[in-house]
Amino acid sequence: MDLAIIDQTKKGVTPYHRDLVQSVLNFAGTALDLPENTEMSVTFVNNDEIQRYNQEYRGVDKVTDVISFAIEEGEDDFANLPDNSWADEIAKNIGDIIVSVDVISSQAEYLEHSYERELGFLVVHGFLHLNGYDHMLGDQEEKEMFDLQRKILNDYGLTR
Repeated sequence: MDLAIIDQTKKGVTPYHRDLVQSVLNFAGTALDLPENTEMSVTFVNNDEIQRYNQEYRGVDKVTDVISFAIEEGEDDFANLPDNSWADEIAKNIGDIIVSVDVISSQAEYLEHSYERELGFLVVHGFLHLNGYDHMLGDQEEKEMFDLQRKILNDYGLTR
């Protein structure tokens, strides 16, 4: 997976945590059988910045943990071209995830698990949203998304 990790935090994200994000998202991409040339980004911010995004894009003036911006691409974008044999070689950008490092810390402490588990949980959660999963559509969709999220994290080794 071609993953851009952007750090806009005040203290900076450690190389260890950047590597963890890269690794767990590659693992999740394999679990969903995504092409290796899939592109996305993860941006780390502090609470003030994620609150600004939440207000601007969702109309909710409060801090949140993760926001996903999916890029909606049709599966047949190149179907009408005379020679589309090269279409599979073009990388597909699935979108962007924004995560508050402040919320990672507070939620990990509240839930009594590691910072790494909460970090993995939030990036996988956002990643699944980028891939069309949505827990807010109903009980069945919620169960499907949360079961898959739990399976990915457990199989990766980020258990509670």
